[in-house]
Amino acid sequence: MTLNVAPAGQLSADQVTSVLRSATLAPSTHNTQPWLFSVGPAGIELYADPDRTLPVADPDRRELLLSCGAALFNLRTAIHATGVHPATMLLPRRSDPDLLALVRPRTAAPIDRRLAALARAIPRRHTNRTPFTATPVPVEAIGALRHAAEVEHAWMPHLDESQLAGLKELVRESHGVQMNDPAFLAEWQRWTGRGRDDRDGVPYAAGGEPAADDAWVLRDFGDGSRAPGAKPTVVVIGTFADQPIDRLRAGQAMQRVLLTATARGIDASFISQPVEVPAIRARLRDLLGGGLWPQIVLRLGYGTPVAWTPRRALEDVLFEPPPLSA
Repeated sequence: MTLNVAPAGQLSADQVTSVLRSATLAPSTHNTQPWLFSVGPAGIELYADPDRTLPVADPDRRELLLSCGAALFNLRTAIHATGVHPATMLLPRRSDPDLLALVRPRTAAPIDRRLAALARAIPRRHTNRTPFTATPVPVEAIGALRHAAEVEHAWMPHLDESQLAGLKELVRESHGVQMNDPAFLAEWQRWTGRGRDDRDGVPYAAGGEPAADDAWVLRDFGDGSRAPGAKPTVVVIGTFADQPIDRLRAGQAMQRVLLTATARGIDASFISQPVEVPAIRARLRDLLGGGLWPQIVLRLGYGTPVAWTPRRALEDVLFEPPPLSA
């Protein structure tokens, strides 16, 4: 199939193709890649792909919005790196909840070197499920990651030893809940342990391997991997509200944190169980003091290189939205 991409605003067709490819490199739950894009003269629209929801793990589409928020941050950052300002409107049409953002690349703008560095990190970022070394993440780097979250209207609170111990127990408990849910297991197994030629889901080769110090429980992605980690740094990203717009912002914050980590040589993987089980997520919110809604839990550290997860072809994520009804 021949890819036919139109120019948008100040971007040429080739630039639109490039920034869309960057957008699709965002992480998503089980690598579902739940995004669609529409390109027109005025700009680029980001839509949720309703066919890629996870009814069991994500019944209220919270993680879908986080994933699409991450794709939106990649898109914004890649556009900025071309010297064009990505004017962005979230949830621009109340009548269409699947239309998540409109990005208008209309005016030239000086390139911020920090955003340019994040743009260069987009193709290098990947989820690393391997055991991490005992090398600690520097305190200064954690400060930079915390600032990255705040720039995107989210927060990464400091966790004391008591909170970390409580979080660890919530991870184990939520993991047990999910592993004892046949519906969750069936959905999860449909998206994991894929072959190398699949463009969807988490391939067998992208999983990690068991570690002797299995302090944090991660999932088995088809190769016997578990939640490895010798002394990982574990952080939570949260928002003060929990509406769809807050979740979109949290996804952008998550991606800014992940790209900031990548630019500094820091690896990351997700510890999703405690935010996917509603009752456990509520307890995690209490553990954080009751002010923040926890959206993402990350494991940070230094691991060994792993295989990359595949992505859908660009022509598969481009579409023409239906006309608005009169």
